[in-house]
Amino acid sequence: MPAFRPGPDPDFPYLDAKDNYQFPHPETWDDDIIAVGGNLSPGLLLSAYEQGIFPWYNPGDPVIWQSPNPRCIIFPDKLHISSSMKKILNNNVFEITFDKDFEGVIRGCSEKVRPGQGGTWISEDIIHAYLEMHRLGWAHSAEAWQDGELAGGCYGVLLGKAFIGESMFYKRKNASKAALLSLAKIMFEHKVGFIDCQVPTPHLLSLGGEVVDRKDFLKLLKEYRVYRQ
Repeated sequence: MPAFRPGPDPDFPYLDAKDNYQFPHPETWDDDIIAVGGNLSPGLLLSAYEQGIFPWYNPGDPVIWQSPNPRCIIFPDKLHISSSMKKILNNNVFEITFDKDFEGVIRGCSEKVRPGQGGTWISEDIIHAYLEMHRLGWAHSAEAWQDGELAGGCYGVLLGKAFIGESMFYKRKNASKAALLSLAKIMFEHKVGFIDCQVPTPHLLSLGGEVVDRKDFLKLLKEYRVYRQ
């Protein structure tokens, strides 16, 4: 890999939400890493998401743009809510809100200790970039509250009828599930075609996640995403 500055490149042009950037064509993709470098400005982030790409890199790395193959997706008719989770949701164990505390959610995700990971990829650069995406109306969160405290949540990016999930966390058992399932219910009621969970995990598969080839994911994305004016 060529030498790159760590984190966002200060010399790369800032792209606002109406700007577009063309990443390498999918026919040239032979790995999960699609490009390296650039910054986290709204136009570059939105261009990436529209092309099935998102930033995923460790502190000390440059911005690394990835598109995993295969992809994990939850379709409306495949969403699975276990009997125990139905009881939790029906009994209002958690108070669920949407976009009430986006910053609390993304910071909760950044602080979550994850087995097998030496740290978090959700750096201050990432947090500030997605706070701006939230301010612009593209990034959204779901929160689960208990006893007046944020117990868990999830966030992602909505492109028309495609929701790209980014991360989730919990401080109390089942809080992140309650947030994600509640968000999925609302999304699907509003005709969102799928929730992209990016990388398959046993947890996501248990909620109805389905593994699809990246080529099929890109076709779905073209069908359901919205094009910026």
